Amino acid sequence: MAAERDAVGTVSGLEGAGAAGLGAARPRRALWLDRALALITEVPAAILVAVEIVVLFAGVVSRYLFRAPLTWSDELASILFLWLAMFGAVIALRRGEHMRLTAIISRVPERWRALTETVAAMVVAAFVLLVLLPAHEYTLDEWAILTPALQLHNSLRAAAIEAGAALMMVIALARLVERASLGQAAAALAVTGAAALALFLLRPALLALGNWNLVVFFVGLVALAVTIGVPIAFAFGVATLSYLALMTHVPLIVVMGRMDEGMSHIILLAVPLFVFLGVLIEMTGLARAMVDFLASLLGHVRGGLSYVLLGAMYLVSGISGSKAADMAAAAPVLFPEMKRRGADPGELVALLSASGAMSETIPPSLVLLTIGSVTNISIAALFNGGLLPAAVLALALCALAWFRSRNEDLSGVTRASWRQAGRLFLIALPALVLPFIIRAAVVEGVATATEVSTIGIAYAALAGLVLYRQFDWRRLYPMLVDTASLSGAILLIIGTATAMAWALTQSGFSGRLAASMAAMPGGKAGFLAVSILAFAVLGSVLEGIPAIVLFGPLLFPVSRALHIHDVHYAMVVILAMGIGLFAPPFGVGFYAACAIGRVSPDAAMGRVWPYLGALLLALIIVAAVPALSIAFL
Repeated sequence: MAAERDAVGTVSGLEGAGAAGLGAARPRRALWLDRALALITEVPAAILVAVEIVVLFAGVVSRYLFRAPLTWSDELASILFLWLAMFGAVIALRRGEHMRLTAIISRVPERWRALTETVAAMVVAAFVLLVLLPAHEYTLDEWAILTPALQLHNSLRAAAIEAGAALMMVIALARLVERASLGQAAAALAVTGAAALALFLLRPALLALGNWNLVVFFVGLVALAVTIGVPIAFAFGVATLSYLALMTHVPLIVVMGRMDEGMSHIILLAVPLFVFLGVLIEMTGLARAMVDFLASLLGHVRGGLSYVLLGAMYLVSGISGSKAADMAAAAPVLFPEMKRRGADPGELVALLSASGAMSETIPPSLVLLTIGSVTNISIAALFNGGLLPAAVLALALCALAWFRSRNEDLSGVTRASWRQAGRLFLIALPALVLPFIIRAAVVEGVATATEVSTIGIAYAALAGLVLYRQFDWRRLYPMLVDTASLSGAILLIIGTATAMAWALTQSGFSGRLAASMAAMPGGKAGFLAVSILAFAVLGSVLEGIPAIVLFGPLLFPVSRALHIHDVHYAMVVILAMGIGLFAPPFGVGFYAACAIGRVSPDAAMGRVWPYLGALLLALIIVAAVPALSIAFL
């Protein structure tokens, strides 16, 4: 997902910021501040990721091998996790890696774009400023609570939100000073102040609207913030705080509790661990070994490398759990040979985008882990249920790839001998068994869904050191920091989206939504059809995880009332969201594929639609046949 953010544009970091407006000394000051912030945040974050891996893996070994559970391991991991999430969010803000939409802002005329960017930065600063006092109060309130095993004050964990908010405030203000002239900063302050004043003056009229004021805050305000380039997490946060402050008497400290609840769910600890596993399998050569073996089997067949790409995405997704890591592992290995055979670069990126959407339900997808955490569905059941629906979508893409490659020139292609294929199979065997080890460890109860990634990490590291002899120790620290940054960006979205979902629930909106959806004509079929449409749009605009966190808790009770199996409905909405995520012009996954394939979006945009159409047709089949999702439960 880091590549997804790079592809669509992000808020720039402090280093190298423009020098307009405040004198020649600015770049040196900016560089000094950036290095100081990096030291304060990146080193602890890297250490936290490493410690989490060690603590959880030690818990698995102690419980399974020595029959002596470490009663404190999950508790310590939970305390450290919130600090990891907040440090990661701070790093992501400093490095400009929070997820945001730039498809619209990039089309704004140059003379207005700088002001718009400054307004977006001002909104970020406003959110963090509003959070500081409630975060401090929340830390004080948590002092009276002691953790069960370690008997530590819960404030030690809750203080992470306050510390993270303070650091983000420094970064937000520094970015405003470094990126904007005094005139731009004054204009941006005037714009945001005028918007806040307008909402305050309109408060009586908004209260008179009843629940229609939800549209103003959670549709209008969020849409406006996202449109001007405010990172999604901060757009959710500003809308929620504004609604609660102006339309209710709820103290803002409640928002801190909901953010804490959303970000520190123990299942979500799998997010940074699987992100790290994804980059580890690329560094140790496991991903390339799998791709090379598949290419030896199918490389001589017309359209064979397209099948290899789809097969590689299916297998790699089962290991990394990160779409960007999946695509980055498969595409650079296959694209050069596919281009040599005459494949159009835009066609390759279109297929890569579709394969990313196809593999959303392959365990251990981060979306599967997220939907399990917010809806209380068994992670093991989701892992079991996700394989066959993805296979149906893969078959649909294979059929389309066969049709579109029917004129491929294979005159210069040499078929790999069985001896070569056998040798590559032996090389790839340690990599090929990793997805099955991860799945078996969860199903057989060796490790929980949170812990199982540490088994994969230990296995991948051992394979890289002993078998593949490919382990670059110098890359470990950057990998740990990148893991923290990506995880912080994801978890902050989950935190603010959880707070927004709570506000929507308290308003009574969820009950009315459930009633209206349940009364939709067509029963189950009508509800599934509307859900597919809704999550495709949400996946395109909000990306998958925020869409799932925000609307999953609202819609799953409706699906249960209609007697739709939880796992079946989860597969339908995740795949619909995946199609939206990779659908232009807003789907950021599509731009990630373009960035990884080094192809202009214009070259691929016209070619991706047939693949998305094939995915939609396959999704309709999955929705119509529940057994495809629940047969192996």
